[in-house]
Amino acid sequence: MNHERTATDPDVLLLVDEPVGVHDPSDDVAAVAPQTERGGTGRTSRLGVGVAFVGISVLALVLAAVHLTQGTAAVGPLDLLRLVTGDGADQTAAVLVASRVPRLLAGVLVGVALGVAGAVLQSVARNPLASPDTLAVNAGAYVTVVAVAAFGVSVPFYLQSGLAFLGGLAATGLVLVVARGGSDGPTRLVLAGSAIMLALHSVTMLLLTLFEQETTGLFAWGSGSIVQSGTRTVAFAAPVVVVGVLAALLLARRLDLLGLGDDAATVLGIDVRSTRAVSVVVAVLLAAIAVTVAGPVGFVGLAAPVLARLVGRRVPGLGRHALLLPFAGLTGVVVVLGADVLLRICFPGTLSIAVPTGVVTTVLGAGLLMWLARRLRDSGPAAQAARGALGRPRSQRTVVVVVAALAVLLVAAVVTGLLLGDRVVLLGDVANWWEGVAGRQVDFVLSQRVPRVLAAVLAGAALALAGSIVQAVCRNPLAEPGLLGVTPGAGLGAILVSLLVPGIGIWPVAGAAAVGAFAVFGLVYGLAYKGGLGSDRLVLIGIGAQAGVMALITLVVVVVAPWDVNLALTWLSGSTYGRTLDQLLPVTGALLLVVPLAAVYRRELDVLSLDEDTPRVLGVPLDRTRLLLLGSAALLTAAAACAAGALAFVGLVAPHMARALVGARHSRVVPVAMLLGALPVSVADTLGRFLIAPAQIPAGIGTALLGAPYFVYLLWRGRARAA
Repeated sequence: MNHERTATDPDVLLLVDEPVGVHDPSDDVAAVAPQTERGGTGRTSRLGVGVAFVGISVLALVLAAVHLTQGTAAVGPLDLLRLVTGDGADQTAAVLVASRVPRLLAGVLVGVALGVAGAVLQSVARNPLASPDTLAVNAGAYVTVVAVAAFGVSVPFYLQSGLAFLGGLAATGLVLVVARGGSDGPTRLVLAGSAIMLALHSVTMLLLTLFEQETTGLFAWGSGSIVQSGTRTVAFAAPVVVVGVLAALLLARRLDLLGLGDDAATVLGIDVRSTRAVSVVVAVLLAAIAVTVAGPVGFVGLAAPVLARLVGRRVPGLGRHALLLPFAGLTGVVVVLGADVLLRICFPGTLSIAVPTGVVTTVLGAGLLMWLARRLRDSGPAAQAARGALGRPRSQRTVVVVVAALAVLLVAAVVTGLLLGDRVVLLGDVANWWEGVAGRQVDFVLSQRVPRVLAAVLAGAALALAGSIVQAVCRNPLAEPGLLGVTPGAGLGAILVSLLVPGIGIWPVAGAAAVGAFAVFGLVYGLAYKGGLGSDRLVLIGIGAQAGVMALITLVVVVVAPWDVNLALTWLSGSTYGRTLDQLLPVTGALLLVVPLAAVYRRELDVLSLDEDTPRVLGVPLDRTRLLLLGSAALLTAAAACAAGALAFVGLVAPHMARALVGARHSRVVPVAMLLGALPVSVADTLGRFLIAPAQIPAGIGTALLGAPYFVYLLWRGRARAA
């Protein structure tokens, strides 16, 4: 791996004072000192620092004053002014004490905690994209909070915070281990975080679905809400946040030296390993407290430190962590309060309570992530990983044996799916149903079960084919169709139409899903195309689009039909529940259209997966071919979402396993990947219908729980190869 180029990439260094991205151990202090001196350890402008702190503090105070004037009660600025002068009514004081002041204090607390936590994590990983979100800290903390609520356990605040801390620490530790502490570049770090986050999200969705009554309200709260009833929670959390911020400040000098690189920091007397470990613990503690108070408020821990560092580049000395950390905390306050003020302007009245503040911060943070991704150059690991994942050549006999074995397994899975469920039927019952002579109960059961089994098979095959195309075009075995923004885009369109027009037919829903899918895909593709389509940019921008669109889905559900959360949960978890044969027509049509296209373009897929130059030498119209193939992958993903909702990891794991079994030639990869995609979805759907019948586990949760460990294994193997 060419680490040296990434470490000194001016596009990366634009966002931080210390060298970020990847550090080559061969770099010495002299090589990095000029870069650090610009903001990290050079001269300090006291006037500039003072102006920066006064400016951010004034902005925070103005937002706080505006924040206090917003709410459902008829209490305006004049009422607050009369209260300050001693002429206010008791009603005004009651409103402030019971509702507005607690919400304001929660916003300040969460902003400080996430701002400081994000700054620490970015410095530890030397990566501007590190944050409590991208390192799965919030996801790990949130799943523990939901688990406590789901099982009806009543625990005191500090015990709940401790459990959230342990969950967040375990998640971020796993992410940092598989991504080598961020030294493999931002793409692998964010991919590792996304994989762990998606697996934890699947567990959370499972708990929300199975324990709907016990977890009422946690779906919206899962996007981060600073609404409070009284100051009790904030009062409990404040001392922990103060201790965490002080601990981070005590680490400031070590973090400054850590920015010089591991070797330089060691020479200067810093124990790099213990510094990283303690810093991560402090950051996770702050993020876990924020989650306990307000849920996972998205991307504040990314946006606040990045904005603080951008200011720090123009103010000499502000890049020192002793100043940067409190400045990032104040910036976090501005981000949270600004988002909440904007929310209550756009959604006045009772909606300002129902809509989570984290929806706004996630949309804004996702935009910032996509902007950052556009400024990052491709660092190379993706392409190198692709070359390492092509698979060994296999003989024709091996290919035939693999295809035959997978076909037999798929047939067995389909038959098992027909037999098992909340009621077990026999093969003879299936034969009678096929001939039209089954009894009424058997006919009722199989009429519902057959479309579900077929939906699982077709959706899995479609996603596997789409994943094969995406990985070839992006030259990245860690990419998957969801990274194009297609799956959340399809979900947004379908859920919006389903909620606005209940009972509408499949074709309008499919049309809305297709429009949403292609709209988000067009946005991702357009932003990623910067003098050519960069695979790293495509992945990172797609992840940002995913997060932003998922926040919009939460917004739609909360605003349009807060009583129908289960519809969104069913879709987002990936379920075949209630499918009919008519609803399988879109995915069937997409397969009939794209499979021949993939067969025709099999050689183009082969050369596109090699490098950037070979297709041009062979006369392949690169941009037009990429757009055509990625558009077909988007069509397949949108159609699969109509059939089975959001199915995680299928489009990632199936193509990779296919290459491992039959080699890299797409004439072999495509059919094997389609079989490998259909098989786990069918098995997950059957197990979900049978294991806890009559309750059900959505198929998408099963595929995520099966696929996430394999994805982590891929990252770990890539880590070992890079090392």
